[in-house]
Amino acid sequence: MANSIVITGASSGIGKATAKFFHEKGWNVIATMRNPEREEDLKEDSRLKIVKLDVQDKSSIAEAIRISLGHFAKIDVWLNNAGYGAYGPVEAGSEEEIRKQYDVNFFGVIDCIKAILPHFKANKSGTFINISSVGGLMTLPLFGVYNSSKFALEGLSEGMWYDLQHWGIKVKLIEPGGIKTDFAGRSLNAFDLTHFPEYAQYNKVILDKFSDPAFVKNFGTAEMVASVIYTAATDGKSTLRYLAGNDAKQFWFMRRWFGYKFQMGMVKKYFGI
Repeated sequence: MANSIVITGASSGIGKATAKFFHEKGWNVIATMRNPEREEDLKEDSRLKIVKLDVQDKSSIAEAIRISLGHFAKIDVWLNNAGYGAYGPVEAGSEEEIRKQYDVNFFGVIDCIKAILPHFKANKSGTFINISSVGGLMTLPLFGVYNSSKFALEGLSEGMWYDLQHWGIKVKLIEPGGIKTDFAGRSLNAFDLTHFPEYAQYNKVILDKFSDPAFVKNFGTAEMVASVIYTAATDGKSTLRYLAGNDAKQFWFMRRWFGYKFQMGMVKKYFGI
């Protein structure tokens, strides 16, 4: 019997690439998204089902699990991929915007974990794979709110790694660097700086760097991350962290071996701030 994976946020980017990758590898795939009626690329068949799931709606999480188990009887891997990035200085973010960042990137993950855990515990097996970021290990200018949500996910995952081993449940983190997805488009929420003009020039410097073709050309691809996720799902190891992309590996090497002061200094130099 083929293994089964549930993927949140499968309508684009890493989520969609992972759905395709696992399907091609012979897995059963439950590709979940907020608006499945809009999906045109992924096609359902006997091993791929498209299911509605909004991580901010607990009832939709429960219903997605019910439908998934109805199709495939057992879930082996749950990939917490749904997320987006808040961008801008913390004082420019409204309370609603900042809380939503945590509701989706952190509390939504917790709700998914709590919903599927009884199934994993009953089977004494299962793997949680949480999509973090190299931004869960370090910060970038104007991404403090987003980075902090990924820092929280890192801490949650590391704690769960200990807590769930009794039931044979694995917990893994994927930490991509820059990825050529629509993260900077539909997946980015930029705070309104209208009332904070003092950040205008600083913001321009950061955005100019992110739009520099020389900068973006070094980014990895969603397909590359999907292959790392597949390794994490199938290697049988208890490894917690999987860096994805050369830039992620370089920045983490720099921070780990030369210290955070050196690494933060290099980021300042790189962005010219």
